[in-house]
Amino acid sequence: MLRQYELVDLVKSYDPDVDEDALNRAYVFAMKKHGAQLRASGDPYYSHPVEVAGILTKFKLDCASIVAGLLHDTVEDTDTTLEEIKGLFGEQVAQIVDGVTKLAMIEQKSANKKQAENFRKLLLAMSEDIRVLLIKLADRLHNMRTLHFCAPEKRARIAKETLDIYAPLAERIGMQEVKSELEEIAFAELHKEAHDSIVARLNFLREQGNSLVPKIIAQLQKDMQENGIKATITGREKTPYSIWRKMQQKNASFEQLCDIMAFRICVDDVTTCYQALGVVHSKYHMVPRRFKDYISTPKPNGYKSIHTGVIGPENTRIEIQIRTYEMHEVAEKGVAAHWAYKQGERVVGKNFKWIRELLEILEQASNPEEFLENTKLEMYNDQVFCFTPKGDLIGLPINSTPVDFAYAVHSSVGDTCVGAKINGEIRPLRTILQNGDQVDILTSKAQHPSPEWDRFVVTGKAKAAIRRYVRAHKREQFIAMGKQTLERLFKGENLEFSEKALVNVLPNFEAESIDDIYAKVGEGLVSGWDVLKAIYPAYKQSKLEKVVNSLKPVFKKTLHKTKKEDMQINGLIPGMAVHFSGCCHPLPGDRIVGIVTTGKGVAIHTIDCKQLEKYTNEPERWLDVSWGNKANEEGVYTGRLKVMLANEPGALGEFSNVVARYEGNIANLNIVNRTISYFEILVDVEVKNLKHLTDIITALRASKVVSYVSRANQ
Repeated sequence: MLRQYELVDLVKSYDPDVDEDALNRAYVFAMKKHGAQLRASGDPYYSHPVEVAGILTKFKLDCASIVAGLLHDTVEDTDTTLEEIKGLFGEQVAQIVDGVTKLAMIEQKSANKKQAENFRKLLLAMSEDIRVLLIKLADRLHNMRTLHFCAPEKRARIAKETLDIYAPLAERIGMQEVKSELEEIAFAELHKEAHDSIVARLNFLREQGNSLVPKIIAQLQKDMQENGIKATITGREKTPYSIWRKMQQKNASFEQLCDIMAFRICVDDVTTCYQALGVVHSKYHMVPRRFKDYISTPKPNGYKSIHTGVIGPENTRIEIQIRTYEMHEVAEKGVAAHWAYKQGERVVGKNFKWIRELLEILEQASNPEEFLENTKLEMYNDQVFCFTPKGDLIGLPINSTPVDFAYAVHSSVGDTCVGAKINGEIRPLRTILQNGDQVDILTSKAQHPSPEWDRFVVTGKAKAAIRRYVRAHKREQFIAMGKQTLERLFKGENLEFSEKALVNVLPNFEAESIDDIYAKVGEGLVSGWDVLKAIYPAYKQSKLEKVVNSLKPVFKKTLHKTKKEDMQINGLIPGMAVHFSGCCHPLPGDRIVGIVTTGKGVAIHTIDCKQLEKYTNEPERWLDVSWGNKANEEGVYTGRLKVMLANEPGALGEFSNVVARYEGNIANLNIVNRTISYFEILVDVEVKNLKHLTDIITALRASKVVSYVSRANQ
């Protein structure tokens, strides 16, 4: 743990005019307030804020940030108040501390909701001052470094939250070092087997390539010198987590990845970057589709560099990154690399386009959980870059469509989008955009967002806007339907129906307005008879109600499914028969569609199932459906895998063990083909959802006995 004078000296090393008195007072204040509190490791609790402050000095942050880092837990974990901090250390420090403080005192219904509320508050705070995010990342980084002292369940929860939220946030502000360390610790905790397997393979490659890496660096250095280019060349190994993610994304084995080892060429200026690129491409064969120019089109987080894949020195397939020294500093430290408070001016979070977009999603989300889901989508940044007709650059996630592009331009453009021209040609709205596409959005004032769009858009901003409109539109329909249902029921029973009577029974149905009751009746969450009985408690059953009640035992299970929270599939009429198609084996997490079939109810297919081509000319059979609230929590579903397994003793046993370790259950296995070296099998695995199956696939790819594995959709 840093001593008081050591912390002051660290800050003085980059800021000679720092307020030493404030730092010393904050150090002592944190020590006194946390007093005898201990961490899970047994260390004094105040060691945590001191280490957080130490991490912040590596970002070279200002004095107010370091003081806030020392005090960031005092309001939450001690009897300290924000007013006390404001009086002792100033309003600026108090605002930062408040932004970092969790919502510990608010009662929440679930852990997910608590996480979403905390993230919501963090977003609002960092939109006012980006230092809030920097301190929060330092706080999370130190907690991850001491994660091994926590209980197993807590470790898993914190690691997952880190991968879902904090590592992407670090990436968004370009803090590569922080992002990589957070991912590495979380990956080792959540997927230990896959992590250890990749680390073992990297160690093997490192031993094999001890002499190869220096040779490649020496040859590249020679190439630059011969062409009069002054450069610094280093080798960089990809992290185990980034290798694992690429294996997932590209459906590739470890051996198929070409950029496990990358080489970096740093030069003085941008012109020299392109000269170095010319030298590399003139001497070595370029690998197709491996060239990316992030200097002319930087990433949203400010990252600039040229990436190219070549068959380089020693006939080795490698990735080369070319950048200036300044670009390298920004690539490693992100927003902290050029941190400055010029003439008292604050760096406000709203200056960052992605924070403005997240704030817009926050306004449109119906609840904290939906906000968290959509912002997770927004934060992962595998990018494609497209242009407006005026030449403005729009960065989007990979697999984005013209609808995503329209919402990225402006919400009103997305809401009124009717078509798109891609490179001058009219194309469907579900077309996947490619790098360099010029997109011209066609709009109409008469157009509204379609529920169909939610099946193919990928950005959180688009999903939030579409769902907001659909919610409002559906509610209007449910209100009209519910009102009509009640009016008919009361009229059929010769009873007076009045909205004044409904006002008196609002508490019976946890409703805040008459429209809430109408909507619940229209959606089937409350029956008309329940409302009638609430208004006329002494009313006798009519013949019609007796008939309905006599059928309840027969349809007990069906009637039970009318509760929205119990539905596996949203968008179906309560009681409708439903089954999951055996051709594509849909799982929660897949985008799905319902097809009405004769005598069998509704068949659920994945949106990319080839069998859907049979129903192209029968749109009346298509239903707009989605997974319900309980699908991810309680269901067990079957996913089908196609596996190429080594034909050797113990291979099948090893395969089964990997599936079992990831809590999958093999329901069926069929050997399709067998050779001297391999045999191909189709395996049905019982899983919870798509992510569960994807984790099993990734773990299998890391196994030495598995040559190839993918999901079998047909």
